[in-house]
Amino acid sequence: MRQPRLAAGYRANGERNLLQIATDDDVAWAHMAAKAVRRDMHKMKAFVRFREVAGPEGAVFIAWFEPSHDIVARVAPFFVRRFTGMRWSILTPLRSAHWDGVTLRLEAGADKADAPTGDALEDLWRTYFANIFNPARLKVRAMTQEMPVRYWKNLPEAALIPALIQDASARMQAMVDKAPTMPHRRIPAPVKPAPAPLPEGSLAQLREQARQCRACPLWQPATQTVFGEGPDDARIVIVGEQPGDQEDLAGRPFVGPSGELFDRALEQLGIERDALYITNTVKHFKFEPRGKRRLHARANAQEQAACRQWLAAELDRIRPRLIVCLGAMAAQNLFGSEFRLLEQRGQWITLDESTRGIATMHPSYILRLPNEAARASAFEDFVRDLGRIRELAP
Repeated sequence: MRQPRLAAGYRANGERNLLQIATDDDVAWAHMAAKAVRRDMHKMKAFVRFREVAGPEGAVFIAWFEPSHDIVARVAPFFVRRFTGMRWSILTPLRSAHWDGVTLRLEAGADKADAPTGDALEDLWRTYFANIFNPARLKVRAMTQEMPVRYWKNLPEAALIPALIQDASARMQAMVDKAPTMPHRRIPAPVKPAPAPLPEGSLAQLREQARQCRACPLWQPATQTVFGEGPDDARIVIVGEQPGDQEDLAGRPFVGPSGELFDRALEQLGIERDALYITNTVKHFKFEPRGKRRLHARANAQEQAACRQWLAAELDRIRPRLIVCLGAMAAQNLFGSEFRLLEQRGQWITLDESTRGIATMHPSYILRLPNEAARASAFEDFVRDLGRIRELAP
């Protein structure tokens, strides 16, 4: 007589599409059996409880579990991944699994008497379980479906469940009777510290003061402070993001590859660089060493904030008519963090009654583009954006 678990296999040998017929009795039984095995595997992952036992080489964790099916070999790798650093054994009547930190061994089944009956941490676990039990969310039927009663005898917390269920109504009523803690009508806003006064003095004096700035750690690895340069009465101020390697060595803004591209754009527009005041949002070169090279690294929000006083002081001394921001960092420091360069590039922004601002891409962005065609197209856009300063400063 055929065994029920092999019936579909016998028939599939001659009926190739048998398993696609869901209404067939043998196929339905096979699907039901597979579902039962998967559920048993899920319950094993959820309800195994290890207990600590002292061993000659340190602690060993042993668990007793009673599966309905021979699933230990299928589920043991889950526990290897989950508890790789522990030495453990899972004992079951059908088969046992042992992990020594290196090798997984599958051996014959064991008796419940071979497993420990408790350990010192179980009282803590029961206390935790009792305190997270929420009587307002108690659904006994759903709980017993997910945690069938037959598993309770091996779960240390299960001994508490009947009493917790019995007391749930009383605890619920106590929660209702207890007066709620009413919130304050208004939560006071934190008091913002008064803004620090701007550094004082002429641009030359500001430059000397900035060399002594220790507001952020960027000064330590940098060669020197890279302050702005240009006329004290410049009508146009160019604000970049932060110095690069060559700017750090020279102590001047925009003298590296980005500066060369910037100068080429000015020349194409017929604008004299000497008429502009050129500076950066951040005054020190931030980098990551790679062998003998120093790779540019973006200044973080705290480092940008530390330098903001120097940029504000520069603009306060010069009081330019136009401010041109090169790159998102410069634009967001001047126009606000909501500014989006891709959407608002090349558009005039009124800063006050006498000052307008505009932003475009940073030259370094153009240099990083992958091919010559893309770089040429971006350079045309860059020149077009810079050319807009002629509208207000002919």
